Amino acid sequence: MSWGKLLQPDLILESSILSLTPEIIQRSGLRGLVLDVDETLVPITSAHASEELRPWVEAVQQVAKLWLVSNNISEPRIKRIADPFGLPYITGAAKPSRRKLRRALTEMNLPPEQVGMVGDRLFTDVLAGNRLGMFTILVKPMVDPAEAVRSYPVHTFEVWLSQLLGASLTPHKP
Repeated sequence: MSWGKLLQPDLILESSILSLTPEIIQRSGLRGLVLDVDETLVPITSAHASEELRPWVEAVQQVAKLWLVSNNISEPRIKRIADPFGLPYITGAAKPSRRKLRRALTEMNLPPEQVGMVGDRLFTDVLAGNRLGMFTILVKPMVDPAEAVRSYPVHTFEVWLSQLLGASLTPHKP
């Protein structure tokens, strides 16, 4: 498989994970979601999930199983984010490694094609999900409003390199 295909998300949303609706999930044939944590669910600078995330989690749980899979090695941090929602989690995933993603899929008891890998990074989240045959969803990073003016050189570089390698990164209209 070419790098362009490995870095090509199946769905690109123009805003944060909060724009991923139960309708989009069902229309995509998904029964589970593996969620990246830092900058996908919460800003990297936040110690806890925001209250605006609660209704989203509750709505999505009506149509899909949820697992948090983070490259972050701080179990206390990820636990603080997962526990209020009662979500299972895995830390230290080392994405784009597939090993811990496979563990989440096994625990969900779902085939990869029925599980969405949702994240804000092409070279970790999308690449790992595509390597397993998951439905990949790229979202805009969840940022702290105080940090909103900050630039994202890593994201900008990933987009540039992915397009150079053949990925088309045009957002989809939900």
